[in-house]
Amino acid sequence: MSATPSHDPNCIFCKIVAGQIPSRKVHEDDELLAFHDIAPWAPVHFLIIPKAHIASMMDVGPEHERVLGRMMALAPRLAMEQGCEPYPEGGFRLVVNTGAEAGQEVHHLHLHVIGGPRPWRKG
Repeated sequence: MSATPSHDPNCIFCKIVAGQIPSRKVHEDDELLAFHDIAPWAPVHFLIIPKAHIASMMDVGPEHERVLGRMMALAPRLAMEQGCEPYPEGGFRLVVNTGAEAGQEVHHLHLHVIGGPRPWRKG
């Protein structure tokens, strides 16, 4: 694990958090921001990010447990609000890509919340 700054001026997601780049917000509070993906894979596809810059899961340490727990706990409520059907017939997928080989394109930790009626299939 490596130390990460709370904000990276070159990070597109940090710029979204700072309001320098617009986004279609789903949720915002003191620690987290959720917004629609600009290239959705499914009818429901949004990202949940910590406002503090954490480059990837490889940079997560014990000090991040609370914010990661909040991200995971927030995902089901937002998924339902955005149009996912209830469990067990409905549902959604949670994806966190870590590193280039896993398909991470933006190096700011983000949780994809993906769902809605199929036939979407990716990743």
